[in-house]
Amino acid sequence: MFATLTLPPGMDLAAARRAPTVRVRSADDLRNAVRLARAQALTLDGTGMDRVLRLDTARGQIEVQAATRWSALAAVLARDGIELEAFAAAPGLPATVGEAVSSAAAGPDGLPVTAHVVAATLVMPDGELRRADRDEDDREKRGLLALALGGQGVIGVFYSLTLSVDSLRRSAGALMPPAVLDLPAAPPPGQAAGDANAAACLLPPDTLDAFLLDLRAIVAERQLALAGVAVRRTLPEASCRLNWATREWATVDIRLGTRSTLGASVVAAEVRRALLAAAMARGGSFPVSDLRDATRAQLEACYPMLPEFLAEKRRGDPAERLQNAWYRNATAALRPDACEVRWDRR
Repeated sequence: MFATLTLPPGMDLAAARRAPTVRVRSADDLRNAVRLARAQALTLDGTGMDRVLRLDTARGQIEVQAATRWSALAAVLARDGIELEAFAAAPGLPATVGEAVSSAAAGPDGLPVTAHVVAATLVMPDGELRRADRDEDDREKRGLLALALGGQGVIGVFYSLTLSVDSLRRSAGALMPPAVLDLPAAPPPGQAAGDANAAACLLPPDTLDAFLLDLRAIVAERQLALAGVAVRRTLPEASCRLNWATREWATVDIRLGTRSTLGASVVAAEVRRALLAAAMARGGSFPVSDLRDATRAQLEACYPMLPEFLAEKRRGDPAERLQNAWYRNATAALRPDACEVRWDRR
């Protein structure tokens, strides 16, 4: 589901969650829906924006609607002998181009996919359709692109992305599969593993072994099982204003086995927070796309640019009409009176 929640000023979240869903398929649909949100809260369902719009072979560029799946993009380029199946199969990469670019997710070679974006067309919270180009002379437009790439979907709603075909091909050709550590294939009886019990930590590569010892100690102390650990290489990429890929990282994806009880969920959250602290003690960080367990101090240490990013978002959207769970979590985390149990998963 490629969706964005829009809220008029003063709208409470309970009412917003009862808001109607509007399906959009075109730029006009998207503009009209965002403008409608001035009068009432609604949820945008953009899954219908899934078409390849233009293949410019002379310039080596392809423009796709934001909800286009990597598999569909690969199928189109395969007709010209360009092999991009590695993107469709990349572990952890969101299935659609727009979602991957919004989170600056790492591609098959570990380079965030934002590196392949030449231009973006998006609808702003006021309903204006804007295009931002990487090579644009206009400083404001370049700044908008930097905010939107890796902007977690809160700067504007992507309509289309224009990608460099050569850049995509190089990334696919340098595929680097994750290293899956030798652990039990499943958690013990009575424990389950899933996204809610997952964590990701970023480590300088030379501290990885020490962190893995920390990981085992933390999990053993809480009497949890490790359901799986995989390590991926992540390369630096500087396109994003809210940049998490600031250097080469060893990304450690961790799945925990926990029981399906409220108490076990609280313990799992404590473990995830302890893992973040252990990673930071080793000079590491965590992906900005998942803030659910980070403390305010951890956020400020790893993402000192976050307050200014949120301020830029509010300058472009003073009524805060364009919201999602990530934005609500981030603003709640940075409030002076923020408490630790606060996360909105919706």
